[in-house]
Amino acid sequence: MAFLEPSAPNRPETYRAPAESRDTWLALARDIDPEVARYFLVSARCGCFMQAARSLNIKATLLRKRLAQLEAQVRHVLFTYQGSGLVLSRDGSHLQAQLIALAHERRLPVVEQPLIRLAVAEPILHDILGRDLIALLRRNASVRLEIISLDSQLALQAVEVDVVLWLSDADGPAPGPSFPIEPPRALARLEYLPHVAKRYSRLTTRPDSVDDLDDYMLVQWQPDAQVGALQPWNQVIEQRLAAVVQVQAYSLMLEMIRCGACIGLLPHYMASFDRGLVALPGLLDQSMQRQVWLAVNAQVRHAEAVGMIVELITSTFKGRREWFD
Repeated sequence: MAFLEPSAPNRPETYRAPAESRDTWLALARDIDPEVARYFLVSARCGCFMQAARSLNIKATLLRKRLAQLEAQVRHVLFTYQGSGLVLSRDGSHLQAQLIALAHERRLPVVEQPLIRLAVAEPILHDILGRDLIALLRRNASVRLEIISLDSQLALQAVEVDVVLWLSDADGPAPGPSFPIEPPRALARLEYLPHVAKRYSRLTTRPDSVDDLDDYMLVQWQPDAQVGALQPWNQVIEQRLAAVVQVQAYSLMLEMIRCGACIGLLPHYMASFDRGLVALPGLLDQSMQRQVWLAVNAQVRHAEAVGMIVELITSTFKGRREWFD
């Protein structure tokens, strides 16, 4: 897009064009495709092509192409740079004023986005899904998404959402959500192992039996205390008379393992998520496993938007297959 005109302040509210000029720009504004008009107005409001593209859920290259075509259509430069900021040219201000007037005249409705409610087990949200959800929001700033963190079976039973991602203790999905769901999908099997930070444990001195844990502080995420599949570790915690801490926040437990010289129970993929942590296999005789399940509400109303979230989740797990092998 050519930016040939000298910098001009973005002052559509204070600058008043002559009546003849307003009539000319009004005629031009009426001929502009409504979608292109929206691209122009959002770009003018954001003052940044990248942010405008996010808000419109399109690529920045497409946005700039359409705006360049708009400049060719009206035969005026509409944007210019003022320092490092993008502002409207004087002609751009004329067009913005007329498009806003037309929008009020036509009473164009705001395009409402469907609200999608997503419930995710807290460890999965924190360790696996969080980064990709943030990436989704960076690409599409118009999404309406409610994210609910599940820290227990009770929390799972208390919600009704469009998409749910939970952990079960057995091969099957039960106990699952309390609302009707489509057939659930198994995404991964997680093995749980005690973990310690590499910085606090040399290879030659790492504990290899329960008795060796006496020299370490143990930390437990409190919701895990109610999980039957994790009973071998829970018994170790219950038998401790000292050097044990229980926390309600999953992120705090991770920090205590990373920075507090604690040993805590984590899914086996944590060494891939955080290479500063190392698993301690062989400490306990019994295996501890849980299964990750995904399901969609059987009465979902916005199938396309829900499908986008489901595709994001399944792609995330496929992309991290090596974490679960």
